[in-house]
Amino acid sequence: MAYSTAAEVVEGIKEQMLNDILGDEYIEDPEERKKRLLPLAEDAVADADAEINGYLSKRYAIPILPVPKILNKFSVDIAIYNLVSRRGIDESDREKTVLTRYQAAIKFLLAVAEGKIGLYIFAGCWYHEDVVYATRERGEGYAGSAGAGEEPAVSGHHL
Repeated sequence: MAYSTAAEVVEGIKEQMLNDILGDEYIEDPEERKKRLLPLAEDAVADADAEINGYLSKRYAIPILPVPKILNKFSVDIAIYNLVSRRGIDESDREKTVLTRYQAAIKFLLAVAEGKIGLYIFAGCWYHEDVVYATRERGEGYAGSAGAGEEPAVSGHHL
């Protein structure tokens, strides 16, 4: 399962950039542009997720499921960068934002790989008498406050 979808990537690209990504042929119909961009966006998402997993695999079992919002955001940002950078990035133009978002994503992922930032991930859930319980396990990837040898945190919510 991917951290983002091709549709999310296409929606994250400004209209005036769509034709630039597709190449020299101008496509007037916005729906046709998006339709042609979807296969490229699917490849860009796969590349983005492989890049993300390269950083995360140092500390986490991959892929991370369910997908944390931050990974969804960075998957979209990296995929957009992958699409725009196919023909080069103009740092003095509107593409500067795309480059800045990509750099922020890589900075975050590098900090995760180095153990400076952790992802908040639920290790398991179970039901008992209409209450949902979830644990956060302390392990290589857990950045919580539980000390060594302590029980994982448990919370319960009534359905």
